[in-house]
Amino acid sequence: MSSLLRIVRFTRSLAPLYTAVIICSVLTSLAALAVPFLIGRATDTVAGAVSDATGAGAAVRTVLLLAGAVLVAELLNTVVSNIGGWYGDVLSNRMRTILSTRYYEKLLHLPQSWFDGEITGTIVARLNRSIAEISQFTKTMSNSFAAMLITTAAVLGISAYYAWPLALLLLIVFPVYVWLTSLTSVKWQRLEGEKNEQVDIASGRFAEVIGQIRVVKSFVRERGELADFSRRFGATDGLTRAQSTHWHTMDVLRRAVLNLVFFAIYAIIFVRTVQGQFTLGEMVLLVQLMSMAKAPVESMSWVIDSSQRAIAGSRDYFRVMATPVDPRTAAMLAAGEDGAPAQDLVEPVPGAPVVAFREVSFAYEDGEDVLHGIDVEIARGEKVALVGESGGGKSTIVNLLLGLYEPREGSVEVVGRSSTELPLDQLRSRIGVVFQDASLFSGTIRENIAYGRPGASDEEVVDAARRANADAFISRFEHGYDTVIGERGLKLSGGQRQRVAVARAILKDAPVLVLDEATSALDTRAERQVQKGLDELMEGRTSLIIAHRLSTIATVDRIITLEDGRIDEIGTPAELAASGGIYAQLLDLQNAGDRKRLARFDITG
Repeated sequence: MSSLLRIVRFTRSLAPLYTAVIICSVLTSLAALAVPFLIGRATDTVAGAVSDATGAGAAVRTVLLLAGAVLVAELLNTVVSNIGGWYGDVLSNRMRTILSTRYYEKLLHLPQSWFDGEITGTIVARLNRSIAEISQFTKTMSNSFAAMLITTAAVLGISAYYAWPLALLLLIVFPVYVWLTSLTSVKWQRLEGEKNEQVDIASGRFAEVIGQIRVVKSFVRERGELADFSRRFGATDGLTRAQSTHWHTMDVLRRAVLNLVFFAIYAIIFVRTVQGQFTLGEMVLLVQLMSMAKAPVESMSWVIDSSQRAIAGSRDYFRVMATPVDPRTAAMLAAGEDGAPAQDLVEPVPGAPVVAFREVSFAYEDGEDVLHGIDVEIARGEKVALVGESGGGKSTIVNLLLGLYEPREGSVEVVGRSSTELPLDQLRSRIGVVFQDASLFSGTIRENIAYGRPGASDEEVVDAARRANADAFISRFEHGYDTVIGERGLKLSGGQRQRVAVARAILKDAPVLVLDEATSALDTRAERQVQKGLDELMEGRTSLIIAHRLSTIATVDRIITLEDGRIDEIGTPAELAASGGIYAQLLDLQNAGDRKRLARFDITG
């Protein structure tokens, strides 16, 4: 119950809709309760006419009036219940919108470390399942729960007026039935949680497979992926059988108790009618009232079943919502709709290096340090390359610079300010990034280039594309900049995607540029095309370059070599080429590879 109350508190802005639904439920219940009284009165009138106690003419007029009253009550019930249903539909959709938006907002502001341990598809599946169950339960409860309570209370009061044993039996059956139902909750919810886990994992894998279907097909893994998917959903069959067996076994017991109690209720009504304590109309009235009381009790199983699903779903939902947010996101959370910073702009420290790492050490979660005492400064306009073998800590340095993680020791400074002092929107607005994976979105080329500046004019977008050496190929498309490029830009070649990414960074116009192996996945021709755009992008900017191909960093100001998370050497390309260190060794290996490739084309011998 606490989970359900938490949902209501979480969506308290929907109070007017809750109120409207409850009012409609009250009116519907009153209209429904009026019908048994009218029919009971009509029954007594007919009985009086049949026994000649009432004149036929008067009886006809009375029953016609009563029939008209029944019609009015039924029409009122029909109209008001549909009005309540409309409010219930709106309430359900508004709740889904609120829960979905807040979930999405929460995800956007969770620390990067949280995503490192999650599967993207599972996150999406959890959203769809949890919110669907919660919103469906809310809609059902809002349309029926208030009416059930009102009807039950009214029936108890009326029964007590006519015969207290009837009310006593009802007072017994209600709590007993609910108690028997609640006995199933613990086991049912545990099994439901196990089912949800299997479904979420399978759905997460499903999203991964569809997103990388070319890899699946190229490695002929269709059968394996299908078998794993089927195995997980197959596991839910066994859980469902156990869950359903437990539930329906208890339902037999509940209904048996219900049937026995209502046997006693109907026996009392019929016997007292025969004994003359109730008129025929009163008997009809009480029988209909008992039927009205029985319906909510019988539907209690379904209501509780629905509530259990909502509780199980809400636990997954609120578990994510309870995840601590990185404190530095407070500024972005408070930002206005116009995107203006939530805090005053932090000015650079005059004369300070643009980027500085001060004795930085870092470890992922509780593991061993992957960076050890990194200490380096990068001046304004300087181009610095990070070189080292895979796992040396190059990408981790970029992640720290972007504020995706915080150092365990030391500090990262941008424009003389610690990154922990800068609101994340201000920190990241100063940094442009071109990753190895272009990371484009579905939509048009124009939307992707303007992603960092949604308000950019068409002229600015085209100018950025031209400077990125991308305008020529974009113009060849039938729809030009309005060409839809598909999920992750799959309709473009690797070189085209990367040039769009470069144009995106150019349009952002950030003073600090990070190139994270931006050309390593491209062939030589595509690399040259992209490199032209990168050269334009780096002009006049402070640049930090992670290089896979050493030829792309021959003109940088300094190279920093990393080994096992420590700085090994710092110097110009010429200095390090002659030092015999990591850079010189990698350069020799790459040159040797180039000579071998050239030898393959030597036809003089």
